[in-house]
Amino acid sequence: MEINEADLELYEIARLAAVVAYAPYSNFAVGAALRTADGTVFKGVNVENASFGLTICAERSAVVAAVASGAREFDAIAVHGGASSVPPCGSCRQVLAEFAPKLRVIWRRDGAPVVSSLDDLLPERFQL
Repeated sequence: MEINEADLELYEIARLAAVVAYAPYSNFAVGAALRTADGTVFKGVNVENASFGLTICAERSAVVAAVASGAREFDAIAVHGGASSVPPCGSCRQVLAEFAPKLRVIWRRDGAPVVSSLDDLLPERFQL
């Protein structure tokens, strides 16, 4: 997929969101910016916990914020974590696929912007 200006703007929102992440255990701050079908952007950050299983990822944080506001249709998500960036983890991919299996996913690999579809990142998602 081709990266466009809107993807880069969404990534910048994710990068700025990472600044307020709560990551005292891993020191791996992650920010996410989730864009709805109508263009609204919801931010999320990772929030770690001393009981590591209770930690929430930035992507799921953004989904929860969006759903709590009534949004159900998502167009794209950008993720920034660490010095370079990372795509969503497996759990986040599954949660995102619940709402938007064709979602655009933006992150950086080796410093360069990357975009793909969630279908490409999670080809055999769990479905009922």
